Amino acid sequence: MKIKLASNYGFCFGVKRAIKIAEDYKNSSTMGPLIHNQDEINRLQNDFNVGLYTKLSDVKDNDTVIIRTHGIPKDDLKNLRLQKAKIINATCPFVTTPQQIVKKMSKEGYSILIFGDAEHPEVKGVQSYGEDQDDVHIILEPSEIKDLIFKNNKIATVAQTTKKKEKYLEIVNALVLKNKEVRVFNTICDATFENQDAARDLSKEVDVMIVIGGKNSSNTKQLHSICLENCTNSYLIENDTELDSSWFVNKKLCGITAGASTPDWIIQQVVGKIESFN
Repeated sequence: MKIKLASNYGFCFGVKRAIKIAEDYKNSSTMGPLIHNQDEINRLQNDFNVGLYTKLSDVKDNDTVIIRTHGIPKDDLKNLRLQKAKIINATCPFVTTPQQIVKKMSKEGYSILIFGDAEHPEVKGVQSYGEDQDDVHIILEPSEIKDLIFKNNKIATVAQTTKKKEKYLEIVNALVLKNKEVRVFNTICDATFENQDAARDLSKEVDVMIVIGGKNSSNTKQLHSICLENCTNSYLIENDTELDSSWFVNKKLCGITAGASTPDWIIQQVVGKIESFN
């Protein structure tokens, strides 16, 4: 059986940047998990003594606190800056962009629509920048638009950076058909586009597909969903320990892709384990 890697996969710019920051600030702590990959978080803990804070009350004077790649809500960031701690902001610039768009458009009197998962930390952070929280709406499907009540006759929309562009287009089309003024901001990051397109292309030519990444990672779950559209034998794993040799019986070509928070060392371990099944 041959193994083929997608043309684009793995660490994106924002994750690479955040990992470098964490490595540069040994003995620091992150506010929330830095990225959605527990194995890499464990490596940072073991090799660089990077801890984890889950709430503001965890922070002590003179601590060095790194803001997670997904960002944190506006008020949390404001309160954190009031404490006697050193703050290092590792929020991905592609996440900062929708935060600032929501802030600006909300001030200009636009109702806000966010395409994303309401429970995802990135979306919670973006939502927090709206002037009127009752007029910031979050949906995952175009069908949800009919149930929304916008306070204004003009709407601005942004997307969670890791969502599928095809679904966002459906939502935008539905908005335009029912509203006179819609400002559309394409906030899905380029790396997400490239990884999704590469995974789609590869999944069409293989007979088994492995998607590597955190089970709670939005972009990894999107990659898995895309692969399943073309290859029913698509599996989402976090590391090589989850591989099952039976998946590869009588298969000729195995495709591999990885989420934006998946480091190369995990990918290489998976490749090595699959090769051992031959």
